[in-house]
Amino acid sequence: MTQQPFSRPGAIDLSALKRPAGAPAAGGPSGAAGGSAPAASGGSPYATVVDEQSFQTLLEASRRAPVLLVFFSRTRMPESGTLADDVAALSAEFDGRFVAGLVDIDATPQIAQAMQIPSIPLVVAVLEGRPMPLFQDVVPLEELRAALTQVMQQLAAQGVTTRHQPLSAAPVEGEEEDADVRDPRFAAADDALEAGDIERAVAEYERLVAANPADHEAAAGLAMARVLHRTSGVDLNAARAAAAAAPDDVDAQILVADLDLLGGHVDDAFARLVDVVRRTTGDERDRARGHLVELFGAVGNDDPRVARGRQLLASALF
Repeated sequence: MTQQPFSRPGAIDLSALKRPAGAPAAGGPSGAAGGSAPAASGGSPYATVVDEQSFQTLLEASRRAPVLLVFFSRTRMPESGTLADDVAALSAEFDGRFVAGLVDIDATPQIAQAMQIPSIPLVVAVLEGRPMPLFQDVVPLEELRAALTQVMQQLAAQGVTTRHQPLSAAPVEGEEEDADVRDPRFAAADDALEAGDIERAVAEYERLVAANPADHEAAAGLAMARVLHRTSGVDLNAARAAAAAAPDDVDAQILVADLDLLGGHVDDAFARLVDVVRRTTGDERDRARGHLVELFGAVGNDDPRVARGRQLLASALF
């Protein structure tokens, strides 16, 4: 594929992610969607195949440490798939200095369109939600390793020294989880919830997350336990009245969003906080966004309502 200059390192336009799955990216060859299966992450604990659902999660992760997005197509340019494999392998060597997000533009054309990808291969560094193009060519592994080392050294010189935690490990082949067996990790937290001791349940989940920040199940349990704790003893009608009287009061809106979530009005809870994000700036906007992301975790990333909520948040942010 002819290489073209990447001339748009500015904000990411995520509105394209609202299109129905399977719609082709602008400018892409017809029939590209679904043209190939997603690439494997090579077994690295710091690499993942990117889809619409995980894209916003990676943007959030870039606020902690760099994310490298690799855009490729094994069908149209097999060597670009090799580059994706190499970046995934190096992510393990760099031990969390960056997470590799592998974006198959045939499987997820919406993401390529949202980021206005002019050609493949393309490696884009994302830090604090801001994209910066790094490579547009397939390079040998040793050259790639040296280039990424230089990039990480430059970031360290600028004070960027944080690391990602390993992503969740995939289940071992042949092993099946018995859904009827109680997970011993959560026994203490479950017992606390059954006893109505929400504070102790929060403390137990906090202990689990502190021990393994990559434990997404524990993080989801903690998020929901915190919702229960924040809403304990709250008068629903009074909370709604306060939120209606002060639409720009972030705390009041957060409280009603929590109550909506517990009441099963998940879409309403997400929409309320998205509106707050859209109307506010600075610390208040960050607080509303952070709380909404926590609610996403409480509901679970596999829930379609979370996928819709992430799209709405992306539109509000960018």
